[in-house]
Amino acid sequence: MKYKLWFFILSTLVILPGIFYLYTSGLKLGIDFTGGALLEYQFISPKESLTKEALSGYGVVTPEEKNTFIIRTKPLEQDELNKLRVKFTDQFGKFEVRREENVGPVIGEELKQKAILAILLACTAIVLYITYAFRKLPKPASAFRFGIAAIVALIHDVLVVLGMFAIFGKFFNVEIDTLFVTALLTIIGFSVHDTIVVFDRIRENMPKFIGKKFTEVADVSITQTLARSLNTSLTVVFVLLALLLFGGETIKWFVVALLAGVISGTYSSIFNATALLAFWEERLGH
Repeated sequence: MKYKLWFFILSTLVILPGIFYLYTSGLKLGIDFTGGALLEYQFISPKESLTKEALSGYGVVTPEEKNTFIIRTKPLEQDELNKLRVKFTDQFGKFEVRREENVGPVIGEELKQKAILAILLACTAIVLYITYAFRKLPKPASAFRFGIAAIVALIHDVLVVLGMFAIFGKFFNVEIDTLFVTALLTIIGFSVHDTIVVFDRIRENMPKFIGKKFTEVADVSITQTLARSLNTSLTVVFVLLALLLFGGETIKWFVVALLAGVISGTYSSIFNATALLAFWEERLGH
């Protein structure tokens, strides 16, 4: 904990580029939020004209497995969709429809609002839960400070992932969808889970180390929980790496978001949440 100011500086340097691109470019929203059609076709008898470049004239194209493509385009009425199928058959060969989804702009706007609301409600519930769960802390420690420290670490993790995807959207045309919101909520849960493990050990150690500074108690607690935190996180990371390598294009960016969030959450539980709590308690003379 004596290096906590360096950790704060490092965390700030990590999230600043992402915040810059969030402010200047924002996130590239997928059709779940903006409205549009998502078509997934597998070409059974493809013609030589079937290329990603040729399909790009109809929308944003993502290649899947062999001769399978996901096309994101404007909302399509049934008549327009039927005409497009005939056109594709004539131009590119016979294909099998694997998915056809239409999302209207009104539904897209509603999803956006509900996604933001879900994240805010999750954060509020976490602060209330931690404040209640740690209510019997030895004085002068405050359960509310524990809750705020956990939320600051959580915000750091969310900003890391949001910033990454703002950069990906700017340079690699990566769009976010409802799976991305699922990833964010999962990251929030994982981050707080890891933080509570450390905080709970601090709570247990405080009566055992009466007379010691809060920073020393935090150091001991981190040492005792470090192996558990790393083992838990590495287990998840290995699974996510396997999904990233073999899971296919459809869930690729969902897995990338989770991977970044899990790594950031493991880091922030110790070097942001606990460090901030120790810094706060030090300022109060504990």
